[in-house]
Amino acid sequence: MMTAFSLQPRQCYGSGLLATAASPRPSIFWRWRQQQQCTMLKYSQVEQQSAQTLHYDNRDEKVDDRLGKNPCNFHPSIWGDFFLHYSNPAASSEQQQTWMAERADKLKEEVAKMIASSVTCSLHQRLQLIHVLERLCLDHLFEEEINDALIQIKTADVSDCDLHTVAMWFYLLRKYGYRVIPDVFLRFKDEEGCFFTNNPMDLLSLYNAAHLRTHGETILDEAILFTRRCLETTLLPSLEGSLAREIKCALEIPLPRRVRIYESKYYISTYEKEATVHESVLQLAKLNSNIMQLHHQKELRIVTSWWKDLEIESRWDKKAAHDLPECMKFALGKILDSYQTIEQELAHEEKYRMSYLKAFTVDMVRAFNMEVKMREEGYTPRSVEEHLQFSIWTSGCHVVSCTTFVGMDDIATKDSFDWVSTMPKMVKALCIILRLLDDLQSYEREQLTPHVASTIQSYMTEHNVTIEVARKKIEELKEESWKDFNGEWLNPDNAPPKQLLERIFNLTRTMEFFYNLDDNFSNSQNLRDTILSLFVEHFEVF
Repeated sequence: MMTAFSLQPRQCYGSGLLATAASPRPSIFWRWRQQQQCTMLKYSQVEQQSAQTLHYDNRDEKVDDRLGKNPCNFHPSIWGDFFLHYSNPAASSEQQQTWMAERADKLKEEVAKMIASSVTCSLHQRLQLIHVLERLCLDHLFEEEINDALIQIKTADVSDCDLHTVAMWFYLLRKYGYRVIPDVFLRFKDEEGCFFTNNPMDLLSLYNAAHLRTHGETILDEAILFTRRCLETTLLPSLEGSLAREIKCALEIPLPRRVRIYESKYYISTYEKEATVHESVLQLAKLNSNIMQLHHQKELRIVTSWWKDLEIESRWDKKAAHDLPECMKFALGKILDSYQTIEQELAHEEKYRMSYLKAFTVDMVRAFNMEVKMREEGYTPRSVEEHLQFSIWTSGCHVVSCTTFVGMDDIATKDSFDWVSTMPKMVKALCIILRLLDDLQSYEREQLTPHVASTIQSYMTEHNVTIEVARKKIEELKEESWKDFNGEWLNPDNAPPKQLLERIFNLTRTMEFFYNLDDNFSNSQNLRDTILSLFVEHFEVF
């Protein structure tokens, strides 16, 4: 009987996408490259056929050209059915998978003993061990052990600790939901707002910890301004190697907002080069990554098969959809079919959950209809506040938040669904963050075609300012929304358990990634190496 490592998915999976990929192996990707070329060829043929069809406008026939339009030049999928047929060489047999599970169980016991024995270590050493487990995405395997350690660490005296230790203490406690106060940083600050350090690790740790700030925490606002200025102008140009990479990544997306599955994938390669590496921890991290990858591949096979082979014509109301273009009929059919499949997978006492998901979907479609009407009328909301009254619904994050609850077994109760259905502050902050991130990255592209007004245009209209000023203010509003989010994360009165709130946190992290430096949701080809690294490339484990 397998224990916690019996190849069953755990909390860390499904949190998002980002990684630096190695060069693809020809033996693995030859067929995928062929499929990619075929996909692009078919896409080109569809465009040509659509263009040819439009030449017949002078006939009496009614031509529906909506299917052929791609005004925003969205990139077609480059994956095809790659994951439907891909076989992981690291676990090609049941015997290999059994060995992986048994080996991981043994390593887990060793690491659990290591955490228990750390009670005799210094505060810095205990924090560092928890920090490593968190960065390697192993902390979900040791929830009880880590929670026990954090309860002890929370009351520790940090008055004589260095800045790096204090920042790590503050970061970890807030990351796990403990609302410790930021006054612990006062002794490191002078009257002019500077902090007494020029050590890059001190500055980086303080910068990351401060991004778990909430409203009114002025010292954390000052810490971010000071550390960013120091890291950008003084330290980063003179550094190289892993520390330089850590700083660069933090300046793009601070550590508490970065996608954890990416962190584990990258940090494994960094951790194994450290002088203080624990071999059991390292091997467990590699095995955990490979095991979770197997689950992701299984899920991708299922999803691919849904969109490739299911017959949908008899599973929806043709009368309600007959006036839609073919592409929308297809999409609607797949959505309804997917909902039906999910409902069939749920236990009888869990089927009520689908009513919440369907209601959210209806709300989102209504909001989309409102956007279309506003676009056709050329209406620009007169303020960002007015804009967000409808645009938080078209972000779709409330639907995804509800969806993440649906398969959560007994952890998700009816009270949890009642909570998420009210658009609580945490979910609302997630929706606002996505809307603002999307507008910041897609504004120029959307101006090339008729499109609903963005929050940037609303701010320009409201305050009669330039686009540069509006961009800066929207970025500031995004940061204020993160304060709202952090405040709710640390709110002890939140009804749902932390496991469910963590899902919403992971979604918010994912949004930060998707719109980091570019609109990677629309420009999905940017994620090619990310997908390869996360879902194909594996670690060698001995």
